[in-house]
Amino acid sequence: MEENTIQQVWHLISEYHEKHLQSYGVTLPRLWKRSGDFSKDALTLVLLAQGYPNTRWVSKRELTDFTRKFYPQTPDVQNARHLGMQKGFYIVSSRRGNFYPPDKPSPKESAYLLVTLEKPHPSFRPEKRTEEVSEIEFEQIKKEYNYRCATCGSEEGKENLRYPGQITQLQKAHRNPHKPLTHGNILPQCQLCNRADRNQWIYDERGRVVGIASIRPIVKSVEEGYIPLEEAKFLLNWLSSYISKSS
Repeated sequence: MEENTIQQVWHLISEYHEKHLQSYGVTLPRLWKRSGDFSKDALTLVLLAQGYPNTRWVSKRELTDFTRKFYPQTPDVQNARHLGMQKGFYIVSSRRGNFYPPDKPSPKESAYLLVTLEKPHPSFRPEKRTEEVSEIEFEQIKKEYNYRCATCGSEEGKENLRYPGQITQLQKAHRNPHKPLTHGNILPQCQLCNRADRNQWIYDERGRVVGIASIRPIVKSVEEGYIPLEEAKFLLNWLSSYISKSS
């Protein structure tokens, strides 16, 4: 994709954002970094929005390869996931149990689809992020957890308990991924647990799972037979009744 095409698609995204998404609190990323390079978020949005409104599933591999044209050292790209539920763009993943447009069934490979630029992601809850935890404050939080991952107990700087050969690095993790990384909603997790959880769970202050933040674990459990069919049918009936009462 040529630079002028990127700017044309970005202009379209900007127009839709101003008309439809800005009022919901969805923030439009910058097209350019201070260095003069395209931002990774912008590149991701542009590739997903190409041909809008007739968008298509874009594989994670394609997103990564496209980004590497501008950032050759980039590992696999996670920007699409973050632009979705956390930042508000209606982007769905083929691997997260999302609901898809009936005319665009999900592929088997890991891929992302921009559903629309006219409304935000259904799970998006805009909140002010001006009180995010600083590195100094996070150091104090890690100290409260004895510099261990709240999920697996691995100690920072030492070999990971679940993944021998990996050195534990503690990262800021959400207790509730639908809320920002502010005081009261942050846990220290090792880089492996933080990556594996993929915004699926809600934790209490001790790192115990107390809720589900995504339907993906439920979908997988039904597909794999972890949840018996009779219980899945009961869940379906309960959800239908609950949604009917709530609507």
